Amino acid sequence: MAATHAFWLAGRQATGEETLDVTSPWDGRLVGKVAVPTEAQVEEAVAAAYAVRDEFAATPAHVRAAALDHVSRRLVERTEEIARLISAENGKPMKWARGEVGRAVSVFRFAAEESRRFNGGEAQRLDTDAGGAGRLALTRRFPRGVVLGIAPFNFPLNLCAHKIAPAIAVGAPIILKPAPATPLSGLLIGELLAETELPVGSWSVLPVANDRMPTLVQDERLPVISFTGSDKVGFAIMDSVPRKHCTLELGGNGAAVVLADYASEKDLDWAATRIGTFSNYQGGQSCISVQRVVADASLYERLVPKIVAAVEAQVTGDPSDDATDVGPLVSEDAAKRVEAWVDEAVQAGARLLAGGKRDGASYAPTVLADVPADVTISCEEVFGPVLTLSQVDGEDAAFDTVNDSKYGLQAGVFTHDVQAAFRAHRALEVGGVIVGDVPSYRADQMPYGGVKQSGVGREGVRFAMDDYTYERVMVFTGLAL
Repeated sequence: MAATHAFWLAGRQATGEETLDVTSPWDGRLVGKVAVPTEAQVEEAVAAAYAVRDEFAATPAHVRAAALDHVSRRLVERTEEIARLISAENGKPMKWARGEVGRAVSVFRFAAEESRRFNGGEAQRLDTDAGGAGRLALTRRFPRGVVLGIAPFNFPLNLCAHKIAPAIAVGAPIILKPAPATPLSGLLIGELLAETELPVGSWSVLPVANDRMPTLVQDERLPVISFTGSDKVGFAIMDSVPRKHCTLELGGNGAAVVLADYASEKDLDWAATRIGTFSNYQGGQSCISVQRVVADASLYERLVPKIVAAVEAQVTGDPSDDATDVGPLVSEDAAKRVEAWVDEAVQAGARLLAGGKRDGASYAPTVLADVPADVTISCEEVFGPVLTLSQVDGEDAAFDTVNDSKYGLQAGVFTHDVQAAFRAHRALEVGGVIVGDVPSYRADQMPYGGVKQSGVGREGVRFAMDDYTYERVMVFTGLAL
């Protein structure tokens, strides 16, 4: 019988009246049972976080840094165990699950480092005008208040880390709501936090159902919301609480642009290998996976067979097998949705070059060409292992094609031309441009987020810390400057 996992209420373990089953998307087996907090317990967690907000904001930096360092070290020590937990509840192949643990290790380490140097203050002389003679302004940042962090299923450990670590770094209490499909990784972070000396009430991990989220969103004691998920849900949250500070990391339909100068066999082999891998990693369930390839017509016919071969080389199967590259999607319903979108595109005239088959929750790595612009898979985020190919004449047409989307998260541009790279940086309506690689590259310390319907605000440890805080100025008068 699978164990029942307690949740974390104001830093201590607790159980509720009901449980939630967590099952493997690969074989349907029961991975674990999770205790679900009652309404009264959720209220207790929120009240505790609100009550401790001033104490936590005043906690010395070394205390917060020590806690973050501790979690980082413990993640390293338990890497294999945690990777297997991620793989079991999410269906992520072990090679990617281990990578996710490594990224979370870095997130907590980065947060520890930033917490030690954050908020040193910026001094500004005000005697640049006569009215400011003898005056000096000191600007520091202070927490906006308790953070409600809402995490998705696709990176069940690392995206929880991206909510929790910056909050602790700035001294902002946090209520974390992990995804109902994958709560175990978030609860494990709670286990490690419980080993630290953070103030009681400064954090909770509450695996509540999605239909209970609006109550938390509306709670005035939670003035900051950090949400990662779909654009529909994210903007509905923002619209429902217009006076709250919201960071939304939403969807995308990442494009990889291959410009005309990237034309040697070595160049095309590299581009095809990267595209084949990162259109399918995490089962395509990443906001920055490659969904679209936009290639210059001068090299398109040479590139296409290389991409198809790279996609077909992806090993599919049991995510617990170290040889597996592509595991199942998070659920059979998710795979059925991908299947329906691909079928719609093919019926509308798209050419199926690879894949196109579903087996339960698994969907074969798929390549489509000549996809009509008005079908769903051209307009929306597929969030599955599906890649569309198109050819264009020239750089301007390529950039226009990328921008012809409601999303704008990241884009990759394969070019050796530095001027073209800077033109891409200026022209592309995205939050990040990756030169010489796919849009799927993310370093956890860099600013990460999008424009248009891909969201507002930025994650990346230091940038999330800025989002969780606000500037407050203090003016000294009568100083001999």
